[in-house]
Amino acid sequence: MTRLFRSLSVRVLTALILGLVIGAWLKGLNTAPDWLTASVRAVGSLWLSGLQMTVVPLVLALLITGIASMADAAASGRLTRRAVILFLTLLSATVVATFIVIPLALRLWPVDAGAAAALVAGAAGDAPQVNAPDFATWLTSLAPGNPVKAAAETAMLPLVVFGVFFGFAVTRLREDQRRLLVGFFEAIAEAMIVVVRWVLWAAPVGVFALAMTLGLSGGFESSGAIGHYVVLACGAGILVALTAYPLAAAFGGVPLPRFARAIAPAQAVAFSTQSSLGTLPVMVERAVDELGVPERVAGLTLPLAVAVFRMTSPAVNLTVALFIAHVMGIEVGLPQMIAAGLVALAVSISSVGLPGQVSFYISMAPICVAMGVPIDLLPLLLAVEVAPDIFRTVGNVSADLAATTILNRGEQKAALASGADPAI
Repeated sequence: MTRLFRSLSVRVLTALILGLVIGAWLKGLNTAPDWLTASVRAVGSLWLSGLQMTVVPLVLALLITGIASMADAAASGRLTRRAVILFLTLLSATVVATFIVIPLALRLWPVDAGAAAALVAGAAGDAPQVNAPDFATWLTSLAPGNPVKAAAETAMLPLVVFGVFFGFAVTRLREDQRRLLVGFFEAIAEAMIVVVRWVLWAAPVGVFALAMTLGLSGGFESSGAIGHYVVLACGAGILVALTAYPLAAAFGGVPLPRFARAIAPAQAVAFSTQSSLGTLPVMVERAVDELGVPERVAGLTLPLAVAVFRMTSPAVNLTVALFIAHVMGIEVGLPQMIAAGLVALAVSISSVGLPGQVSFYISMAPICVAMGVPIDLLPLLLAVEVAPDIFRTVGNVSADLAATTILNRGEQKAALASGADPAI
């Protein structure tokens, strides 16, 4: 991360702590007037609305440009096509595994009921009633009869379905038309990112107001739920990192001890920088020198992996949405899981390369909407994203190197079958 990002993270976290402490202190004194609580809540809601207004245009624009870039990559050669297929397969498997592991973890280690109630009361009021649609209703909702209406109603899954079809349709146009449309949506995405950065500039004020509201409503009791979230989100990133080892051993043909020794320096850099792009030179060096991956394979697959493949994205993002559903007592049915999983796959590809705070909110808000859970808690969770972000990066770097070993083994088998030298 850049120095500015770290500074903003510290300021937002400080605002969270100060707001919670001041709100709890006023609650303990029992002297806070109703107008103060209402005013502070209004400030927090205003800031949250500023973020929310960018979600639909930014997600749609990023999805279309992301599909166009992946289509270009897949058309550039056999190894790149295999890499894209592998990345999509691993991301899909991560979605399924997350929906199995995280609900089980929350059943075995539920959030304290008092802490959950304090968190919900302070940040969003009463939990909404969400009724899971039957399968026929859900199926008919996939294709939006009116995409503009879907956007106006923030119906994320139909909007994502429309964006996917539109994105692939753009790739089939003439080169001049394709460049025109992709450039148009790239400009929209850049403009929305500028707006989000402006809103995030006021993040300390917004988070302070939301945290103070939280303190006025529930005191310090909600801090236990926030700590629970941090452990759960970090755990999801750690599980992804641990999964890289058996993947490399089983499908990449690299013994576990060798793989562990090879990727440890890259993991250390990822932990300290929280940047997959910043870790890329170390990843290439370890893949070539320690894992025996030819330079032509590492030089193609690792930059591509950093650009379009973040294995921790669906795992941690879905964990956030499931945590919010858990503390609000919302039952997530199979249609909501499928919808959130599809949206998680889409945003994990389309939001790569965004700044940390922008990526968190733009990735999380569509998933929460698709799952049927409110987004009011996201700013508070954004304030403590520093710790989960560390393990997001470590997990991504580990998965990138594991995927590279798998692709290298496939290239070796293809070379042997054709009679070529597999080391070239």
